[in-house]
Amino acid sequence: MSRVVLWAAILAGTTYVASWFWPDLPPAASVAWKGAGVALLAVYAGLEARRLDGWLLAAVLAFGALGDVLLETHGLVVGAVAFLAGHVTAIWLYRRNSRPHPSRLDGGLAVAIVVAIPVIAYLLPPDRTGAGSIALYALGLAAMTAAAFLSRFPRALVFAGAAMFTVSDLLIFLRTGRPALDTFPMGLAVWGLYFAGQTLIAIGVSRTLRIAPVTNR
Repeated sequence: MSRVVLWAAILAGTTYVASWFWPDLPPAASVAWKGAGVALLAVYAGLEARRLDGWLLAAVLAFGALGDVLLETHGLVVGAVAFLAGHVTAIWLYRRNSRPHPSRLDGGLAVAIVVAIPVIAYLLPPDRTGAGSIALYALGLAAMTAAAFLSRFPRALVFAGAAMFTVSDLLIFLRTGRPALDTFPMGLAVWGLYFAGQTLIAIGVSRTLRIAPVTNR
């Protein structure tokens, strides 16, 4: 059953782009379509969950789906709060599943991630009045990405997914206030990186918890 839900999530997330070319689509339907992909990923994680870690993953994805909807219905700030709650939950999940004996290089790269992402985010928006708030949000995003890097989950899936999520958000910050960048390729990059990232995280964490559920905590 969970595999069927996963494929339904992928179908919903990949076909959402079609709604951009459907001018008569009711706004409520467009919002529901947008939220369906990650919401179904949360259902998939819930069906796979056997312990707290699995439910934490489901919560991370549920916050992501809520953020997708709130971005459309209540704006960037309210949506960002939901995503930030998801980042905090993801940090908890990843720290519960930390990589045993990380190297000094791993630690240095994690620190670089935490420093670089907020700095880049701060520099991107042309409207400097909101740059501080964007950097504060990006600090949570960076901590989540670094925690994914230092977790025992496969980096080719989970860290890659977190990094794709991060790049998607940075592209949003770059696009905001620059109408010339509000194009289909940019929108496709933002959505594609975000949804693919969430999918990789869902698969990578769920697969690891199924095969090796015991953490090193």
